[in-house]
Amino acid sequence: MQAWQVHENGEPSEVMRLEDVAQPQPGDGQVLLKVRAANINFPDVLMCRGHYQVRPPLPFTPGVEICGETEDGRRVIANPALPYGGFAEYAVADAAALLSAPDSLDDAEAAALHIGYQTGWFGLHRRARLEAGETLLVHAAAGGVGSAAVQLGKAAGATVIGVVGGAEKAAVARELGCDTVIDRRSEDVVAAVKEATGGRGADVIYDPVGGEAYTQSTKVVAFEGRIVVVGFASGTIPSPGLNHALVKNYAILGLHWGLYNTKNPKLVQHCHEQLTELAARGAIKPLISERVPLVGAADAVQRLGDGVTTGRIAVLPSLGEGAAV
Repeated sequence: MQAWQVHENGEPSEVMRLEDVAQPQPGDGQVLLKVRAANINFPDVLMCRGHYQVRPPLPFTPGVEICGETEDGRRVIANPALPYGGFAEYAVADAAALLSAPDSLDDAEAAALHIGYQTGWFGLHRRARLEAGETLLVHAAAGGVGSAAVQLGKAAGATVIGVVGGAEKAAVARELGCDTVIDRRSEDVVAAVKEATGGRGADVIYDPVGGEAYTQSTKVVAFEGRIVVVGFASGTIPSPGLNHALVKNYAILGLHWGLYNTKNPKLVQHCHEQLTELAARGAIKPLISERVPLVGAADAVQRLGDGVTTGRIAVLPSLGEGAAV
């Protein structure tokens, strides 16, 4: 079969190689899955660079999120068991962690309903306890993680402010349903948030960016607000001033979604049931900006790493070379 392999760490476009390899053999408690769609996530970029908290042995195949097909023909959502990731024709996954792919979503959308939406649900509901009528600020609102948080916030009855970088991403954020969109490249984020909230600030801030975005968050978080730290796409990990959190009465909440798979897997299943129901009634729908063939995976991973994508890019092994939709 064909699979992308990383033999050394570096930029995805430089270290990912499409090779003919042996089909992976599932171990105890694992199943072999035919990959129907694999979505590209920022951890794929970080793993190529060797900067992720999980460091699979070299060589490995990236791709942490797929919609796959079991040997008996069932469509499932899975996190492949590395080093046999999803940017391949076949992957392996833990049988106990498989989730049913919703009938309301196609393969690419179903694959994208997993990490980003689970992270959003846990971040907004389990950690921040977002309530209807509150104001939610989402950084990188047009990205894969941010777009999921926007949709989940709207579904929860929140007023959503989306921060993006550039006019194209601003248009995407509006289409997603943001009540207010702020282009950080042409606007003063802090001033714009204060204007949009009448000076009160945002009750919940969802931050997958870190760096300057986190600094802005501390300036616009409301009294008793909650900042949810999801990741550091900017490459800069902030050092929060806890005296500031004390003076302004806000909470800083960390979220590592992957821990729930071992600490409380039943809650992951419960979350998937909630997401499936929301998808069935059209309250959420993953934003798939591109569907590319397997041969296009390395370029797509690199573009995500460069910060020039919107929504999710899906890799579909069944697409012919050169095809993209």
